[in-house]
Amino acid sequence: MVQWGEFFKGDLANPGDLSRCFKKYKISAVIHFAASIAVPESVVDPAKYYRNNVTNTLNLLDAMRAAKVKKLIFSSTAATYGDPVKNPIREIHPQRPINPYGRTKLMCEQVMADYCAAYGLKYVALRYFNASGADPVGEIGPMQKEETHLIPIVLDAAMGRRLCVNIFGSNYKTPDGTCRRDYVHVADLATAHLLALRYLDKGGKSDVFNLGNGRGFSVLEVIKTAGKVTGLKIPFKISSRRFGDPAELVAASSRARSVLGWRPEYADLETIINHAWVWHRKQLGG
Repeated sequence: MVQWGEFFKGDLANPGDLSRCFKKYKISAVIHFAASIAVPESVVDPAKYYRNNVTNTLNLLDAMRAAKVKKLIFSSTAATYGDPVKNPIREIHPQRPINPYGRTKLMCEQVMADYCAAYGLKYVALRYFNASGADPVGEIGPMQKEETHLIPIVLDAAMGRRLCVNIFGSNYKTPDGTCRRDYVHVADLATAHLLALRYLDKGGKSDVFNLGNGRGFSVLEVIKTAGKVTGLKIPFKISSRRFGDPAELVAASSRARSVLGWRPEYADLETIINHAWVWHRKQLGG
């Protein structure tokens, strides 16, 4: 058992696992979170990303077809946009991803659109910006062997678990030269998934929605805010740019608000980092 239900262990790469799962349970809709998500890794090992993100999504879609399950909520990403022409980014912005991770997610969106047209699949693709924070009451949160997200990396540095934070580039066209991102709380993302499911249950058409707070924070701003939250000095150093990092990604999420009724509850960066810090210390004993 997991915290809120029964756990079925399987692998999306194994169609037999999927078949057994759909036969065992009466499934009315699928929320698809599974993916490889690290942009730098996708550049050096694109094969892993095309297999895990695209091929395995096809396996899932075919299992849904076989079981006559027609509703899907899909975790997509702002990385499908690539280098934005304009911020904040609306859903109609051109999708020109600049790394394999973004390309795999865009391919999945395109596949879902084709399955919708041909087989009657109804889907909502939620394009996350930077998922951040942890459960506000501290019951669950992220924990990865090799952390790639900025806020946990910054908190690791605050705790002395890493020497410093590497800032990849300080000469971007942003106010302080470091990349700016839109950080959205994981609890608000969870709410959006439930609202998207209700939207499909009520007969909503297949669609895509951005999920972000509409405000960008730079790497240096995140470090400064984390220092305020933790009361600790956070060492950092400037490194060279990474390939595949746009200067700025900020969401226009008005469609999610108007169509889904989504209202982010934890939009403040200090609150997001505070929730992440509580979870971080709980797990690591800091």
